[in-house]
Amino acid sequence: MKNKINNKITKCLFPAAGYGTRFLPATKAIPKEMLPVLTKPLLQYGVEEAIEAGLDTMAIVTGRGKRAIEDHFDRSYELEHQIDGTAKESLMTEIRDIVHACKFSYTRQLEMKGLGHAILTGQTLIGDEPFAVILADDLCDNNDKSVLSQMIELYEKYPNKCIVAIEEVPKQDTNKYGVIAGSEIENNLYQVNNMVEKPDPKDALSNLAIIGRYILIPEIFDVIKETKPGKGGEIQITDALLTLAKQGKVLAYKFTGRRFDCGSIDGFVEATNYFYGKEK
Repeated sequence: MKNKINNKITKCLFPAAGYGTRFLPATKAIPKEMLPVLTKPLLQYGVEEAIEAGLDTMAIVTGRGKRAIEDHFDRSYELEHQIDGTAKESLMTEIRDIVHACKFSYTRQLEMKGLGHAILTGQTLIGDEPFAVILADDLCDNNDKSVLSQMIELYEKYPNKCIVAIEEVPKQDTNKYGVIAGSEIENNLYQVNNMVEKPDPKDALSNLAIIGRYILIPEIFDVIKETKPGKGGEIQITDALLTLAKQGKVLAYKFTGRRFDCGSIDGFVEATNYFYGKEK
């Protein structure tokens, strides 16, 4: 008898193997996911969002030169000893709580073949169950409920469907994103019938762009394995999702909140200023 597949989402996959070339020379030795917005690295914001959404297992796809990620989400006995009993001890509270609150597992993407390939590399950490994906480059904020929490609630209403987060972007920027077309089935929720990776503005299906939050069903792994390289010669998750969209298995959600493209210098500076303002 087959084991019953777990339909509750408990795991979040973080593709974190990219080179971060737009931030060179800073990213020559520092993973781009570890670049700080104020005092926290981008990846920590993503992990905190996953925890808020009720997930307790973080699966991270890394690459060469990314050991700082594993070290960050671990105990640092020497540092903790040095600041024990001092005013600085409280500065470690957040990360210490994270380390205790969830489990971390890691695998390496040996070749950079696109986001689809990175997600497939994470299959060994995810297994045969639905899961979330957060791209740390996309830093999201909502004072009420995080983007991923909103999506988890939708998945509970529409189980066994993939859900992608979308936002409206200027038409001239569609060549930076995967873009969807579909019919609105309820407020801000679309049944996707077509999607294209980084279309020229004149060819864009809409201005509804996919950002770095996904909920994926386990059959996505088999679909990715059959997906040929697309835009840029890479295996695109958008192309794999299109296969499932044609089967009526993909929804797109126009989330509530604010998103910063921290994969760009402009977006990174904007996020820093925004979170600094919130701290004041």
